[in-house]
Amino acid sequence: MAVIEILLPKMGESVAEATITKFVVNAGEQTEADEPLVEIATDKVDSEVPAPEDGTLVEWLVQEGDVVAVGQAIAKFEIDGDAEAAPSSLAEAPEPTPAPTPAPEPTPAPAQAPVPAPEVVEALQAPLVVSAPLEHMPARIGANGRFYSPLVRSIAQSEGVTPAELDGISGSGSEGRVTKKDILAYIASRGSASATISVPAAQASPDSGRPTPSASTAPAVSFSGQDEIIEMDRMRKLIADHMVRSKQTSPHVTSFVEADMTKIVEWRKRNKAAFEQAHGTKLTFTPLIAEAIVKAIRDFPGVNASVDGDRIVIKKQINLGMATALPSGNLIVPVIHNADQLSLVGLATRVNDLAERARTGKLNPDDTAGGTYTMSNVGTFGNVMGTPIINQPQVGILALGAIRKKPAVIETPEGDMIGIRHMMFLSHSYDHRVVDGMLGGSFVKRVATYLEEFDLNRPVV
Repeated sequence: MAVIEILLPKMGESVAEATITKFVVNAGEQTEADEPLVEIATDKVDSEVPAPEDGTLVEWLVQEGDVVAVGQAIAKFEIDGDAEAAPSSLAEAPEPTPAPTPAPEPTPAPAQAPVPAPEVVEALQAPLVVSAPLEHMPARIGANGRFYSPLVRSIAQSEGVTPAELDGISGSGSEGRVTKKDILAYIASRGSASATISVPAAQASPDSGRPTPSASTAPAVSFSGQDEIIEMDRMRKLIADHMVRSKQTSPHVTSFVEADMTKIVEWRKRNKAAFEQAHGTKLTFTPLIAEAIVKAIRDFPGVNASVDGDRIVIKKQINLGMATALPSGNLIVPVIHNADQLSLVGLATRVNDLAERARTGKLNPDDTAGGTYTMSNVGTFGNVMGTPIINQPQVGILALGAIRKKPAVIETPEGDMIGIRHMMFLSHSYDHRVVDGMLGGSFVKRVATYLEEFDLNRPVV
């Protein structure tokens, strides 16, 4: 018999930690090789850690709800059979090493922060009091549902940062997570008059002198005996926080264009069977539209960008996100990396693969990371158009409406005439801090132009 430590495995280049969501095997129970021991979750993807061999789970070294760094030991496992030496770990993941502490500049924390949930508004308006040490609190200690890494929690505890203060720090990490740099910058500026946290406070009315509720305070919700109350799951909480933060961050503007999709509809109808037979994958409208979007991004690279303070970062890679509805009703955005380097066959293969793995819960963390621009197909649900919310930290998102037969004016050398055409609305929402109407409107018009000028004689490649 040999006892080894099971480490949290590496789950992708962009993932440094995960949350322990559920123990599948309890201490003392036997299991077989490759059977799941524990369910874990990153910001967007759920997965499992399997048993390395047949054996017994000796002891859990973590608790459900803990946020664990990649390479950290999570359990002790006894392998059945004899072994010359007990291995020290399951995965080739490095032990987590704290980064050297930088000397932070005393920069005030941003005043803008997520709106607290209604049920905690009253508590947040009260004086800040720590009722329990941070080390005894669960990993998700924020009223806004955010996760905090063990390092951030440790720094907060040692510096006397309360849970309410921690919730008020604007995070610069993935999905708005508070990083070590963020909390050190906040601590350095705590004493300054300009340092603020997002605790709603009463505002004085200039007319009456009496306090009035803050604009960020959500209205109270009343309940009746017939109402059904459903607790948000983890992903829904993340989506809600992501959407609110996007609207708080970016001034959204939406431009609309109607595109004539007749040529694409006819070409696909003629060639979809031959395409599937030749390449082993179905030809949907999504890769055809994605191809046009990528071409337009090449023409207008300013929409393929992010904002870093007062700087605009133009992304050289075109990593196209495709918003995908899950069977649960939640939403996830897998990414077609380097979409501009793929042929139509490559785009179709990648689109179908990501969509299938999203629906079956088999996406890897890297499949949802690194997106630079996003498309969302609201036409899937029969919607004519939509006004999508930007997927931060991107600056643009394109909604694709349903393709419908409509009477339209057709210009011909013999004159104008009315004909039945396949039409689709494109809705482009963009960040008005850096994308003005000329760029945002020209981009979506260029997408429509590429769709309308599709070559009917294009070979199936």
